[in-house]
Amino acid sequence: MKPADSRRLFTDPVADSVLAETRRQFFARGARGLGAAALATLFGEDLTAALVGNESPGGLPGLPHFAPTAKRAIYLHMVGAPPQMDLFDYKPAMKDWYDKDLPDSIRKGQRLTTMTSGQSRFPIAPSVFKFSQHGQSGAWISELLPWTAKMVDEMAIIRTMHTEAINHEPAITFIQTGQQIAGRPCVGSWIAYGLGSMNQDLPTFVVLNASHSHPKAGVQAISAKLWSSGFLSSKYAGVALRSGKDPVLFIKNPEGMPAPMRRRMLDALGELNQMQHDKTGDPEIRARIAQYEMAYRMQTSVPELTDLTKEPQSVLDWYGEDARRAGTFAHSCLLARRLVERGVRFVQIYQRGWDVHRDLPEVLPAMCKDVDQGCYALVKDLKARGLLKDTLVIFGGEFGRTMYSQGKLTPTDYGRDHHPRCFTFWAAGGGIKGGVVHGETDEFSYNIVRDPVHVRDLQATILRCFGIDHERFAYKTQGLDARLTGVEPATPVKAILA
Repeated sequence: MKPADSRRLFTDPVADSVLAETRRQFFARGARGLGAAALATLFGEDLTAALVGNESPGGLPGLPHFAPTAKRAIYLHMVGAPPQMDLFDYKPAMKDWYDKDLPDSIRKGQRLTTMTSGQSRFPIAPSVFKFSQHGQSGAWISELLPWTAKMVDEMAIIRTMHTEAINHEPAITFIQTGQQIAGRPCVGSWIAYGLGSMNQDLPTFVVLNASHSHPKAGVQAISAKLWSSGFLSSKYAGVALRSGKDPVLFIKNPEGMPAPMRRRMLDALGELNQMQHDKTGDPEIRARIAQYEMAYRMQTSVPELTDLTKEPQSVLDWYGEDARRAGTFAHSCLLARRLVERGVRFVQIYQRGWDVHRDLPEVLPAMCKDVDQGCYALVKDLKARGLLKDTLVIFGGEFGRTMYSQGKLTPTDYGRDHHPRCFTFWAAGGGIKGGVVHGETDEFSYNIVRDPVHVRDLQATILRCFGIDHERFAYKTQGLDARLTGVEPATPVKAILA
């Protein structure tokens, strides 16, 4: 090895990072510093305080843009895509179309997945489930959702959601982050970044993964990239709570380490991290310090949060027997209520198993039974505590399902393929107008005929409920002003807003 090479083994990585900085990065960094100094000189102490406030737990200065109707949200994502025509989008005329081919005039040459593109025909599969009308709105709800049917006057049902993605991975990523390619912040991270925390002892954004009961349920893989903070600071990422005896990994003190010793260790580690931050100015170091402190506080807040023994029997009865089993959807809904009650800003619940390519008449009733009573109890519980008026509850999947059958069709059995052209969401609370059924699809639940709602429109509506103008809420990254709703047009759905 040459002497010069041996010396490189002992170079300072901080100095190396400075030398590796590009010309564009240097001038961008310098401009920000000079601009802040110039503004502080011109406007005095008030502006300086505002600039420092950007990093405060309360969120960004200037937000919300207008009076919010929601302070917090619970987003129930049914991973795999529930079939809208079996649950919310009643199509009685399809009984006369049983086993007839989907007309070309309806399909209009729209693309298909590789799972059905090779089929010689596309036979219509009418829903085998009964529907009835409920509430003052007269909304048609499937017999599979008797509990949901009781609260239709609290809900706005959007039957005309549509997306651009036709496969699960990009579709879930799209509806959660605004882009089909992973790497962007999800909606929970955007809300946490913009509005900040309401409880310093719990994360601003929490994720729960609920179990499903049917062994034949089609399960799609999901991962932490869905609740990632993307290009935002890691402190805005979702914190996943597990259903085991340790809801959050690594927050307990190791065996033999008393609390005072842990406190001294964190203080020393904080000082070392602060020294490194003073050298490099890396904001992720500050985020790391804050996360260590949050973990320390969660040692007491999380056990209290997950202890349901003090819940009244009447509340447990609302949620049903499943609420007593950790990891179920009902249990997750009860935890979600406890989380928002304690000031958590955004709770995301995922339930997998809705990918009904086959065995739909057998699998779908079980999936609905898993979630139906939990959804009803969550809305009722929030309302009873006075929380529903400023807590937004959202329910839906990543796309819809085809009216034609995937694979073999029989009078008692069928499956449904992916369908991005129309699907159903519902929302309640947090400024949503109850008793509303928005939009209309054609008789095949295949195309939208009135009031389409794109994924970006849904995202703009969520932000609107939090008092945020989606066009004015951006983060500069790689020279661009990135937004949750992207650069294409998006409009909040005013018809469902109270």
